[in-house]
Amino acid sequence: MKQTDLVIRSAIASLLAVGLAAAGTNAVAKDDKASMEKCAGIAKAGKNDCGTSKHACSGQSKADGGDEWVYVPKGACDKIVGGSVVAGKK
Repeated sequence: MKQTDLVIRSAIASLLAVGLAAAGTNAVAKDDKASMEKCAGIAKAGKNDCGTSKHACSGQSKADGGDEWVYVPKGACDKIVGGSVVAGKK
């Protein structure tokens, strides 16, 4: 086997491995979101998970707490002082 053939086959194998790893991560993330809930009032400044009426999306909060929210495991928000579950869209 030539050196160039070995390099090409190694590159193709690497790309396939990265693709499979990314697909596996997305599957876990989808399942994980089902067991999570939005909890408002506990996010640190710049650590929120998504937008509110004040800004477009994650990481843009300027102050701790408020109506900023983060994902937490279901049932955990009720156990956190200052936390309140954000109602989902119906």
